[in-house]
Amino acid sequence: MTTLRMTHDLRRELILSAAKRCFAHNGFAGTTTKSVAAAASISEGLLFKHFPTKSALYAEILAEECKADPGLNQLLDLPPSTETLVILIREMVRHFLDIARQQDDDDEEAQRLRLVTISYLNDGEFARLMHEKIAGIIGSAFVAAYGQAVKTGDARASSQSPMNLFWFAHHAAMTTSLSLLPTVPSLAYGKAESLDLQLTEFILRGIGLNDDAIASHINRALPPELMQAHATTTESA
Repeated sequence: MTTLRMTHDLRRELILSAAKRCFAHNGFAGTTTKSVAAAASISEGLLFKHFPTKSALYAEILAEECKADPGLNQLLDLPPSTETLVILIREMVRHFLDIARQQDDDDEEAQRLRLVTISYLNDGEFARLMHEKIAGIIGSAFVAAYGQAVKTGDARASSQSPMNLFWFAHHAAMTTSLSLLPTVPSLAYGKAESLDLQLTEFILRGIGLNDDAIASHINRALPPELMQAHATTTESA
């Protein structure tokens, strides 16, 4: 049983490795499951036993990249608190707005954002898979931090699922980024230089944080380990 399990896991990793090369070289649209199977030296039927669709394969690759991101891991390791909740939202806003600010059609993050949007207008499969991955990686950290903020009186309790609040926050940041993504933005926001702050404040109020809690945490510097991770990410971008 152990040997069979190791073989299964190894083959899965080989498939992912081959798929990464194919997607990097040909992009999502230009990659087929047949080409991935050929690159992994397996049949397409065997590929489907591990990943039923191209979208599932791509979503798994993106999820693994997220899990391997040291900056994200350090962010998720922060203890649940109001400050952590503010940092999570602030960094999510920064992430999405930075995608739009790249102004590079070949940027991988921009391409992924477009793929999710196109998926909404089609069968929704890729977007659904990505949302499942995001919920599994970040959602629990948000819920824990939100729960602590409610417990300390910094936020009002929601009568609905806290994960709804996470998705509202995520969609607000993502849609703002989409409106700025074209070379000529589809919407020109006023005071663009402070858009990160405005959007972060808007989301924090929307998920129930009170003004005192927002004022106490929104302008605080990141913890040293996250400052270093942020600097490394910026340098490599």
